[in-house]
Amino acid sequence: MLHPDEVRNKLVQAFPNSEVVVEDMTGTMDHFQVLVISRLFEGKTMVEQHQLVYKALGDLMKEAIHALA
Repeated sequence: MLHPDEVRNKLVQAFPNSEVVVEDMTGTMDHFQVLVISRLFEGKTMVEQHQLVYKALGDLMKEAIHALA
């Protein structure tokens, strides 16, 4: 199980000076809703933004995170 703070910390490292909010959607600590507001997303498509988030989470997306919104 993965605590939302762990997800948040990983994203804060990848997106410094950004607003990051992580919510456990089901109470099982593997389904998360994430909001990242970052200047790094400027000029990028929604798909590119999602790719940056997935890349920042790395292996967590393969192991600990079952769903991400």
